Amino acid sequence: MKQAAKAFAEQAHEGQTRKSSGTPYITHPIRVAKQLETSGFSEALVCAGYLHDVVEDTSYEIEDIEGRFGSKVAQLVSAHTEDKSKSWDERKQHTIDTVKQAEKEIKYLIVADKLDNLLSMEKELKRQGDKLWLHFNAGFEQQKWYNQSIAENMYSGLAEDKIPDYFREFADVVKRVFG
Repeated sequence: MKQAAKAFAEQAHEGQTRKSSGTPYITHPIRVAKQLETSGFSEALVCAGYLHDVVEDTSYEIEDIEGRFGSKVAQLVSAHTEDKSKSWDERKQHTIDTVKQAEKEIKYLIVADKLDNLLSMEKELKRQGDKLWLHFNAGFEQQKWYNQSIAENMYSGLAEDKIPDYFREFADVVKRVFG
């Protein structure tokens, strides 16, 4: 199922590029899925890693995910999909609230996604400097608020032995990028 999810994501994101670097978009969901797989998570969660942006950024609907990959994968993807009809602030506050209150697998998916995004930002910040922030719908201060809020809320409700190493890595990258 993981290979099918990867292939579906590759096809869905074909021709898309990352905002700040121009690299093929599919590199992002592949890295997110790899992080989840390396952490030893379920096949459904790894598949959701590949598929997490399909509904948000392509013409596919959550029903397409459910029909191909089942209700568990669809539920994980749906929980992480932003409603693009809402403002940037509303969407990001919803993600912060979700990471604070959600079941652990949803937290794992969100933080793996945000870690990869932030590592990409950090790399591009070194290359582009402050011009990087012009590529996004929100500038430095809003990005700082959002990422710091994710870092502050991601541990909520998780026992120490259920916290993956990459959560700490995310917290470290937030400090490096935003001070």
